[in-house]
Amino acid sequence: MKTMTCIQLGGACDKKFHAETFDEIAEMSKQHGTEMFHAKDAAHLEAMNKMREMMKTPGAMQEWFEGKRKAFDSLAED
Repeated sequence: MKTMTCIQLGGACDKKFHAETFDEIAEMSKQHGTEMFHAKDAAHLEAMNKMREMMKTPGAMQEWFEGKRKAFDSLAED
């Protein structure tokens, strides 16, 4: 089991996600982002806008995602 925060995953808060795989933690982060979007949380909306801007550059999102995967893989087990 490994732990990453919303901020470590590109978000805007210290919420912790615990998972066995990066795919699991990415899904948790996505669900949290959806909740924050519906709640109209300003800090998370700003983080989402930064992600949208990044997606305008070809390959940038994939590169960012792989960086987060490597960060997860390098974490020690909880």
